[in-house]
Amino acid sequence: MDIWNNVLEALDSLASNKLRSGLTVLGIVIGVGAVIAMLAIGTGAQNTITGSISGIGTNLLFVVRGGSQEIRNPKPLTLADAEAIRDPFVAPSVVGVAPVLQGTVEVSYAGEGDLTTGYGVTPDYQSVRNVELAEGEFISEVHLLGRAAVAVIGPDVADELFGRRQGVLGETIRVEGQPFRVIGVTVSKGGSEFSNEDNQIIVPLSTAQVRLLRRNRDAVDMILVQAISPENVTTASDEIAAILRARHRTPIGEDDFTIFTQQDFLETAEQITNVLTVFLGGIAAISLLVGGIGIMNIMLVSVTERTREIGLRKAVGARKRDILFQFLTESALLSMMGGLIGIGLGWGLSQIVGAIAAASDAELNPSMGLDAILLATLFSAAVGVFFGLYPAKRAADLQPVEALRSE
Repeated sequence: MDIWNNVLEALDSLASNKLRSGLTVLGIVIGVGAVIAMLAIGTGAQNTITGSISGIGTNLLFVVRGGSQEIRNPKPLTLADAEAIRDPFVAPSVVGVAPVLQGTVEVSYAGEGDLTTGYGVTPDYQSVRNVELAEGEFISEVHLLGRAAVAVIGPDVADELFGRRQGVLGETIRVEGQPFRVIGVTVSKGGSEFSNEDNQIIVPLSTAQVRLLRRNRDAVDMILVQAISPENVTTASDEIAAILRARHRTPIGEDDFTIFTQQDFLETAEQITNVLTVFLGGIAAISLLVGGIGIMNIMLVSVTERTREIGLRKAVGARKRDILFQFLTESALLSMMGGLIGIGLGWGLSQIVGAIAAASDAELNPSMGLDAILLATLFSAAVGVFFGLYPAKRAADLQPVEALRSE
């Protein structure tokens, strides 16, 4: 018997019990649909997170205090460190340096306020972080030297304080209870709690030092460094490390600072989201296994019901492998039909989740890749063959005489 005849006979057998076949397929449909939807949502979340990190800039380096655990009293990063890194003769691969103070501050207007992230920066911060303004101006040298009480706010902060994003220049807000004049509003970049550049307030570094985020002497929390190009990030990192080792007098391998590159953040984010995607897909795959057990159950019932038919076919010359392939074809068809319908269900579920996220202003666009479709299809087919093997072998091993005697 060829494969085509096997398929036709299997379809005829399944069609004779439409309701039972449909309920059996339903388990595979739900399992494949869940796997497809979970993988699509996980991929969408990964794209959103890595896209947000990439949007910061591919040639940006973050220098923070702390590094080797063997250093007990790491020296803080200072403004002098930032000036040393800015030297083009010592660090020719560096094009921009921006020391930063940061912390959580309370911002209020007309008695209403909220907590947000406050940054004390220099004018170079605008070019290093590629800050765009919807209106107004950024922090200038005049503001820095005069320790001016001025602030650039993010659009989310403007919404929270004023209920609008335009026409807020010149308004006076209170930051940690002190009056600040709004001189600019940044362009919305989106983001989440993990990295939301829309919910922040930026003030001159000198003002933050003495009025908001007090630190020892000229210490800063972080130094942002912009390399000449993405290809020069590694060279710039080596130059920065050499400068700080010389200034902090630390030997190689015992650094009291850490340099993060954009690639470091991307790799970490991808590892985390990959684990979450596999975790979600694994949970969804359990339902697929349950569907496979349903196939085995139905195939065992089918073998019992068709024992006389099997005995008759063997009596007229059917070989053991013919019976085996017949039942394997039926179980494989059940799982493959469930897989195809499940792909459509998974696509629909992922679209619904994407619509709900869009309605909630959350950046999540589920992405269903060809690899996920192939994986779910092959896995469902393998489940059908695996769980159909035992009933098929049981049918193939029946003795013709005993099968014909059965009631």
